[in-house]
This record gives sequence, C-alpha cells and structure tokens, in this order.
Amino acid sequence: MPDHLCPYGLKSKDLLERQGFEVEDHHLSSREETDAFKEKHGVKSTPQTFIGGKRIGGYDDLRVYFELDPPPEQQSDTTYRPVIAIFAVAALLALGLSWHQYETLLTLRALEWFVSLSMTILAIQKLQDVESFSTMFLNYDLLARRWVRYGKLYPFGEALAGILMMAGTLIWLSAPIALFIGTIGAVSIFKAVYVDRRELKCACVGGDSSVPLGFVSLTESLMMMIMGLWMPLKSLLL
Repeated sequence: MPDHLCPYGLKSKDLLERQGFEVEDHHLSSREETDAFKEKHGVKSTPQTFIGGKRIGGYDDLRVYFELDPPPEQQSDTTYRPVIAIFAVAALLALGLSWHQYETLLTLRALEWFVSLSMTILAIQKLQDVESFSTMFLNYDLLARRWVRYGKLYPFGEALAGILMMAGTLIWLSAPIALFIGTIGAVSIFKAVYVDRRELKCACVGGDSSVPLGFVSLTESLMMMIMGLWMPLKSLLL
C-alpha cells in the first residue's frame, strides 16, 4: 500500500507462487477494514492465507502447511545456526587471508587466523549487549559468580586477545588473556554440562542466545586455551 508495506504478506505471496499457486491478493486498505477482517475470522494478525476456501493462517502457518517447518509443538527454540555461521565465515576469511598472503589456502597462519577471527566475531556478538550477556554468563561461569564484574570485562578481553593474535603482536599480553579466560570458561562449561548435568543456554554469541551450552561452547574456550599456549611457544621456537 502507498503508506504501508507488509513483509509477511510479500513472503506469503512469494511462497505460494513458488509452490505453484495463482494468488488472488486482497489488500486491506484501512485500519477499519483490517479490524473488521480480524474480527470476522477470529485472528489477531494479517496476512491470512486461504487455500480452496480453507484458512491456513499466517506466514509461519503457511510454512508448516507446506512442510517446510515442523508444527509449533515440535519446534525447538534451541539452534546452533549462529555459531555455525560465525565459525564458517571466520574459516573462509582465514582461508582468504592465507591465499592473499601466501598464495595458498592451507597454512598454519590460516589456522591461527581462524581462531583469532572466531574470537573477535564472537566478542562482537557479546559487545552488542554486554549487560544481557553478563546476566546469562552468570548462569554457569565460576569466576563471574564470585566476581560479577568479570562478566562485563570478558567480551573486551576476548576481543583484545583476538585482535592482537590476528595481528601477531603483543603476544605477551594476548596469550595470557586468552589462556586465562579460556581455561576458566572450559572448566565452568565442563562442570555445568558434564558434571552438574544442567541444561542451559550459552552466552557465547550474546545475551539473547538460543545456542545450548555444551560441546560448541566448550570448543570456543578450548580454542582460546590452545592459542594462549601456542602463540608464545611459537615465538620462542621462531
């Protein structure tokens, strides 16, 4: 409409057309018309899709109808998608940097860049809402429970260590930070998940995360621990 765009209306229409339907699109052009439509059909939102005279529902209902999503009672709010996206992009960036720098993809430096980039991107996620992150972090981190302010300092430390390791400089500073927060994180996660058997959400991608606390969360901490040990060892060897 001239003064309003309905994103879910466009998505519903596109989905129907991709499923081979011819769509008869009825615009609700005023608030009065919209309210009357909702009252008539006993619905709280628009758009509403009807197929063969039968009301299917909104966009989410339409996806369930075409079996693109499971029914609501079978859906889970937990997902690994944010972490998979971060690690995948970090890996591709690391390979791209290696290709640019060394004209080959598989190098030791690419592995180092992957870990440091992952740390930095994960830190960005936390820094978007430090207060929310620190609240979720308190559910399982052992140091944050004793010193609450640590939860607000953690993402800054992770970002600093990741950036310095990315640049390969000030290892005397970045390595201890990564080793410290990585070790505490690994111990905290292992205790919460594998000892106490608690089912928690991980704060690794921010305070509104739906990522389950577990192996993926532990991997983040272990990567920081390994980098914290490897970078100074590498400096001594070279």
